[in-house]
Amino acid sequence: MNNDKQTKEDSKPDEQIKRWRLILGQYADEHLNPNNDLNPYDRQIDQALNYLYQNEYRSRGLLTKDENAPKSKYGGKDNSVYNTVNWLRQTRKLFPKSTFERMQNQAIERYQLEGILNDPNAVKELQPNFNSVRLLMNLRGKLNNSVQEEVKALIKKVVEEILQKIKTNFINALTGKKNRFRRSSIKSNQNFDWRATIKANLKHFDQDKQRIIIENAIFNSRATRQLPWDIILCVDQSGSMDTSIFYSAICASIITQLPAVNLHLLVFDTQVVDLTHLASDPVEILMTVQLGGGTNIGYALNYAEQKITNPSRTIMVVVSDFYEGVSLTNLYNTVARLNANRVKMLGLAALDYDATPVYDLQVSQQLANRGMQIAALTPEHFATWLAEVMK
Repeated sequence: MNNDKQTKEDSKPDEQIKRWRLILGQYADEHLNPNNDLNPYDRQIDQALNYLYQNEYRSRGLLTKDENAPKSKYGGKDNSVYNTVNWLRQTRKLFPKSTFERMQNQAIERYQLEGILNDPNAVKELQPNFNSVRLLMNLRGKLNNSVQEEVKALIKKVVEEILQKIKTNFINALTGKKNRFRRSSIKSNQNFDWRATIKANLKHFDQDKQRIIIENAIFNSRATRQLPWDIILCVDQSGSMDTSIFYSAICASIITQLPAVNLHLLVFDTQVVDLTHLASDPVEILMTVQLGGGTNIGYALNYAEQKITNPSRTIMVVVSDFYEGVSLTNLYNTVARLNANRVKMLGLAALDYDATPVYDLQVSQQLANRGMQIAALTPEHFATWLAEVMK
């Protein structure tokens, strides 16, 4: 028994040394693994890590593109057996999902791995999540033309997943309260009529278990509001706005489905591009926007002002970090003028990947002083806010 305990204690330092060896890579063999005693599974991990992180040595000029030294000592199975596609497949199997996604993101963002940027099959192997979309959008100018369709397919998967999560609640928030006199086939938590459900299922009361067996859940429809509103959505497309553009595109596509609401979609940096004709298709919006450049919010509002036909029934929504890149005078004067003309103005602060607000507090306060309501909200809460304004 004592011998078993001692063996376990002795194995702990060995395990720690092995982990350090995998972290530091094959360049640490001489000091941490002189006997080359990694097991087959550990060798696969070592090869997967080295395929990616040898790019760090190259980026620092310590390893040329053709070098792989020191050569692997595992029966000739060095890193040349990998290409980007099978590296992605193998890495997904070897590591937990969170670790794989981190390595995938570093391959795209930090090392701009050519295999991903130029190979459609590599894009197919990427984990379809918001962060991979964000990174590919930022690198779109470097993507090979042959991968564009696969990038579009990946964006579509992520967009559809998010739409499924937020669309029903978003529309319900904007189209009205529950109508207790009409039933609905849409099984939404917000539509659930618990009183009518209990009444309809009392006959199914289980005496032994002292509970009602729900055989027929009842849901109410929504009372449709006729909202004669024009919504002008102005979205900042400067480099820091990738997260907000993603969600703005999704929100725009939902708003276009609302009755009696006209949407204008404008994206801007120092220029303005009218994407109203694409507003119903978030994928096309995301494939069209060009992240980067400066910020001229005042110019965008001047452009948007020309779209106004009924000021008292117009909502101007500005999605931005409010870091204005030019003189603030035009911006402040324009907001004050729109407010005087009874245009409702909502300023939606940029959110980063963790949904943390990122915006200029001083400029935002000055805009609030001139009549623009400012908030930092997720899409669902934005819908509720928009509905309150339209009441």
